[in-house]
Amino acid sequence: MESLVFSINAVMPIVLMVVLGYFLKKIGFMPQDFSKKANTIVFRVCLPAMLFLNVYKIDNIGDVSFGYIIYAVAVVVCIFAVSIPLVMKVTGNGGSRGALLQASFRSNFALIGIPLAQSLYGDEGVAVAALLSAVTIPIFNTLAVVSLSIFSKDGKKAGVKSILHGIVTNPLILGVLAGCFSLLLRILFVKADISFRLSDITPVYKVLEYLSNTATPLSLLVLGAQFEFSAVSSLKKEIIYGTLVRVGIVPALGLGLAYLFFKDSFTGAHFASLVALFATPVAVSSVPMAQEMKSDAVLAGQLVVFTTVFSAFSVGAVSFLLKWVGVFG
Repeated sequence: MESLVFSINAVMPIVLMVVLGYFLKKIGFMPQDFSKKANTIVFRVCLPAMLFLNVYKIDNIGDVSFGYIIYAVAVVVCIFAVSIPLVMKVTGNGGSRGALLQASFRSNFALIGIPLAQSLYGDEGVAVAALLSAVTIPIFNTLAVVSLSIFSKDGKKAGVKSILHGIVTNPLILGVLAGCFSLLLRILFVKADISFRLSDITPVYKVLEYLSNTATPLSLLVLGAQFEFSAVSSLKKEIIYGTLVRVGIVPALGLGLAYLFFKDSFTGAHFASLVALFATPVAVSSVPMAQEMKSDAVLAGQLVVFTTVFSAFSVGAVSFLLKWVGVFG
């Protein structure tokens, strides 16, 4: 029951922010043009700042086992590969295929994952999840670029050069890479006994924090402002498929295989980070990315909303089961 209550408390603020965005649209405060421009700001400025700080603030990577990271990456890539033919059977629309493919492998790890890992396993869970995010978030975004490139609304197939360009210029990937570079510099400074830190440049660091703190609420308000109830009936099949895969099949596979094969080598903190990776809803950032790459942003938004609501129960269920079998003590 505690896990379910926590899950509901974790996702309800997200749902309420989306509802508020929808209300603000209805009363004219967030018209369509404003929402699109705000989405662009979130994708190109605020989210990269948030991901940069998430990586830069990782405390210590020296004592961490990397086996769980290899496992997580392997499962994500396998889910991506297996989902390609499946989404092609579900829908014939190219843009919808790209959005569905994102929903299959891309979780809201950056937004919900680390707080969830902390709730499940304290500070150790946070450390393990933060390190995992530094690896999986670039992979999520790389695969997302590939997904939205190979499945486009106009049906045109993107070439390798176009896909690679989308990857190396993706703001979210650049934000994580910049964070990794700054983290490496910080580690070198510590070893060289140099006291300087990025946080010592107070104005710059404060601006990064302001942008980071803006990313989540603004992206959720925009998501609500772009949500259309009228689209639910026409996209019912895609919504059901995407929600079932994201909050049902993926958590069962990712956590079930980990327990079957690695329960003796993965710690409770590792499992907490895997719950955060596999059981959380579709990433909010999938919507602005879909819009930027001219994919089906409407379906992407619907999937974020529906998977967020139902993830309260999936997170609660897997947390309860892992606690019941003794993983969380």
